[in-house]
Amino acid sequence: MSIRDLIEQRLREAFAPQSLEVIDESERHRGHGGWREGGETHFRIRMVADTLAGQSRVARHRAVNDCLKPAFDAGLHALAIEVRTPDERDPRGGGPASLS
Repeated sequence: MSIRDLIEQRLREAFAPQSLEVIDESERHRGHGGWREGGETHFRIRMVADTLAGQSRVARHRAVNDCLKPAFDAGLHALAIEVRTPDERDPRGGGPASLS
């Protein structure tokens, strides 16, 4: 199973997100620490999930990182985390609950 697939599977099982994007940004980090040929080292996740309601940003990030420990053990080096609940406005300018 690829690291990307592992990330997606773990997040879906743990948080039942309404929407989820798992983006491999490894090529953008070519030559940086942790990068390796073939990618799958640097990812960005964008997730909307009700299960995160009432948690601080730090608590949300900790929950995601704890959930993805197997991916880090398998070679994930860096993770950019963008998580929110459906009623929170998209900071990129979209409306609530939309990642696109």
